[in-house]
Amino acid sequence: MTCEAWQTKLDAYADAELPAETMRSMAEHLSGCPACTAELVQIIQQKRVTALAGKRYSAPPELRARIRQQIEAKPARGGWQWALGLALAAVVVIGLGLAIVLPSRTAARNRLIAGVVDSHITALASASPVDVVSTDRHTVKPWFAGKLPFTFNLPELGGSPFTLDGGRMVYLDSRPGAHLIYGVRKHHLSVFILQDGGDFSRLLPTAAEPWRSLSFNVTSWSAGGLRYFVVSDAAPEDVSALAELLKRAN
Repeated sequence: MTCEAWQTKLDAYADAELPAETMRSMAEHLSGCPACTAELVQIIQQKRVTALAGKRYSAPPELRARIRQQIEAKPARGGWQWALGLALAAVVVIGLGLAIVLPSRTAARNRLIAGVVDSHITALASASPVDVVSTDRHTVKPWFAGKLPFTFNLPELGGSPFTLDGGRMVYLDSRPGAHLIYGVRKHHLSVFILQDGGDFSRLLPTAAEPWRSLSFNVTSWSAGGLRYFVVSDAAPEDVSALAELLKRAN
């Protein structure tokens, strides 16, 4: 199938609306086609901007009118009715506040995860996805020395299906980090390692938790003051397996 034919399916691929077999075929094509991957990045970014523009949280006019009537109404008998009216109004306002805050928090977390996925896609679409090219962890890890305010360990891959392609610097949540790229059965996996804190600790759990974002599998956890992400279009089992290797190494 030509690139032109694949590109007609990119929008549906970004929304995970293609049949499972087509999704797998598309993922294999993207892993070796920078042009289609770059086009996919633009589609995903456009969808994110459109989604953000459509998110508005405001109380409906009918609810505002009911609360105003309850506050302005005079109690017929005794002060307890007035107090009850105020209490009911407070419950309504608090409930509305939670309805606004909770979706906002979830949306912020989803945007953070989508940003990590964008970094994965952008790197793979680049002509030079890594700054240090090596399959030797003892070569890749020292390359980051002096570039990052922290250190980390990379796992021994002997006996595993994974290979190390290399690493590069990355910036997420306005902080520098390491971006390692691994391979498994024609798929690429990105490992991001950064200092924990900020939106990472505020929006994400400490223990590993899997997500599905823009047709990519993502898992994230924190340990030893560092935040780890593993992102890939590979199977969730592969993402989890690499995450376990990293946990044991660190």
